[in-house]
Amino acid sequence: MAAASSSDSDACGAESNEANSKWLDAHYDPMANIHTFSACLALADLHGDGEYKLVVGDLGPGGQQPRLKVLKGPLVMTESPLPALPAAAATFLMEQHEPRTPALALASGPCVYVYKNLRPYFKFSLPQLPPNPLEQDLWNQAKEDRIDPLTLKEMLESIRETAEEPLSIQSLRFLQLELSEMEAFVNQHKSNSIKRQTVITTMTTLKKNLADEDAVSCLVLGTENKELLVLDPEAFTILAKMSLPSVPVFLEVSGQFDVEFRLAAACRNGNIYILRRDSKHPKYCIELSAQPVGLIRVHKVLVVGSTQDSLHGFTHKGKKLWTVQMPAAILTMNLLEQHSRGLQAVMAGLANGEVRIYRDKALLNVIHTPDAVTSLCFGRYGREDNTLIMTTRGGGLIIKILKRTAVFVEGGSEVGPPPAQAMKLNVPRKTRLYVDQTLREREAGTAMHRAFQTDLYLLRLRAARAYLQALESSLSPLSTTAREPLKLHAVNTSTTRPVLGLLVCFLYNEALYSLPRAFFKVPLLVPGLNYPLETFVESLSNKGISDIIKVLVLREGQSAPLLSAHVNMPGSEGLAAA
Repeated sequence: MAAASSSDSDACGAESNEANSKWLDAHYDPMANIHTFSACLALADLHGDGEYKLVVGDLGPGGQQPRLKVLKGPLVMTESPLPALPAAAATFLMEQHEPRTPALALASGPCVYVYKNLRPYFKFSLPQLPPNPLEQDLWNQAKEDRIDPLTLKEMLESIRETAEEPLSIQSLRFLQLELSEMEAFVNQHKSNSIKRQTVITTMTTLKKNLADEDAVSCLVLGTENKELLVLDPEAFTILAKMSLPSVPVFLEVSGQFDVEFRLAAACRNGNIYILRRDSKHPKYCIELSAQPVGLIRVHKVLVVGSTQDSLHGFTHKGKKLWTVQMPAAILTMNLLEQHSRGLQAVMAGLANGEVRIYRDKALLNVIHTPDAVTSLCFGRYGREDNTLIMTTRGGGLIIKILKRTAVFVEGGSEVGPPPAQAMKLNVPRKTRLYVDQTLREREAGTAMHRAFQTDLYLLRLRAARAYLQALESSLSPLSTTAREPLKLHAVNTSTTRPVLGLLVCFLYNEALYSLPRAFFKVPLLVPGLNYPLETFVESLSNKGISDIIKVLVLREGQSAPLLSAHVNMPGSEGLAAA
């Protein structure tokens, strides 16, 4: 009885947790034998029948026997071997012709394998790179039996350590051999031409000329030789080539290739580079304090996961917006986009078995899994719009479906209005004065508005007239007559620094006035003290004519005055102090 009650309580607890969860547990197979990462997962309607399948670039157990798998529901529908480990998988539309079924692109080694209707359609190979001249010369000497295998090995190792360009595949394989195997390898391959081939490190898609969801897209490739290539979706020719300071490992693009696009590339040197349509080299650089483990674009924000167990939000110009610390190391990241509610969020799989969902720096939801998640993919699967697919470190497969009634709320709180909305505000009662004023505004609203507009126009008119009068008379705020001494108040804002090198100059009509000192230097002005500077003006005219004397304060070596004033002098003959 005790055992039965215990099992019943566990079942009730599981039902309660599932009822409170936003997800439905659709499938869990710990023995699915799927070993991959987020870049090698893609969801697409490969046959145009409305049934979305899951495309997996499987690394195989221990990185052995890589395979391309296509899942329908929880079962593997088809699988085929791959010649090299997959780097990325993507689905895209190549053309506008009907039926509009997307093509599948799988990057593996130096090639991109394109499938249509799950059948091989095209194989694009990266262009070969010129070999190292020193390496070529060594193999030519080996071909003519001028050097022995041991000397060849030593010279190739020296080139590998010093040269910037990596060695060819043939030389790298030769350096891995034992001494007893080297001579046979040289005899077998010394006649072959040296070929240096780069490989694809990352891949994504970019809309060609329309922003529609079903528009034609281009493939964007990142290569080991620090380049980005944009491929034509029909002819698979290289439309654009861009250079980077380091090897790209994560890519995020926005826009259209024919119009304007922005490309963000996270590289192995710990930096994120931003490129535009017409730029062959990066326009902006975001320097990270640790290596990136994921790059996701949410609206206009670049969300970066780092090896310091943190998420960072950046603008496309490199300004850091926020940082969120994770409780464990980040293993994988991907985008959660719920079209029905216009939601975009970031999913982060952690080493402690949690999958955390963030909108900016706000935590929306936490999913606990039985094993650490190594890849994430969210979208339409089968005929369900909001399906979350996860693979675990042990090769397991987890499929969850978002409930149709689920709403993500910041902080994980319950759906509904905030608690402050239920509090009553202490609104004062309406007074008799308020009621009378309200009635007056209703009855005479038009007249009140006209009166306000009249006063406003009069104020503007007076200000304009005063401004015009000031411009015509060239008057400054300081003016006086000759009956009172001229006072210029210049305030030294510094309380510790004295003022040096000031000059005072008087500009006047020499036919009307005479000044004994029309120009003199100002002594050292100490803060906090007043310095009277006086001169006398003699009127030379006996006709009562008056004029303006300009007083200028200048600094030595500068023509623009620091301070100016106009003095209206009397026209009668005599002396006046200024």
